[in-house]
Amino acid sequence: MSLSDPIADMLTRIRNASRIGRAEVNIKASKLCAGIAQVLKDEGYIEGYDKIEDGQQGLIRVSLKYDPEGTPAIREIVRESKPGKRVYLSMEKLPHILGGMGIAIISTSKGVFSDRKCRQEKVGGEILCTVN
Repeated sequence: MSLSDPIADMLTRIRNASRIGRAEVNIKASKLCAGIAQVLKDEGYIEGYDKIEDGQQGLIRVSLKYDPEGTPAIREIVRESKPGKRVYLSMEKLPHILGGMGIAIISTSKGVFSDRKCRQEKVGGEILCTVN
């Protein structure tokens, strides 16, 4: 089965798994999904991720993060740029999610970065999703 929007599928799988308290979730592998998982790991929203070969496209196994009370680290994850409406922003117009408490994940010409890293690198791009 072909997915028309693998990023939305990834975000939905993470959102659903964290709501029911799963420790891990499997996602169809792609370079963009791996980039998003790396940003989530670097920013401390997930424990980590592994690439798993299955003889086809491959999978990314994401280990979700919870606090001692069982509350997920990712409270909300929202897809911003969609296949029908792409959203591109320059570095100056990147959003500050919850006054800097959340992040925006941006696809740039240099790779997939958080909004903080985009400001450091002085690049803009397509805003994929916001996380808080």
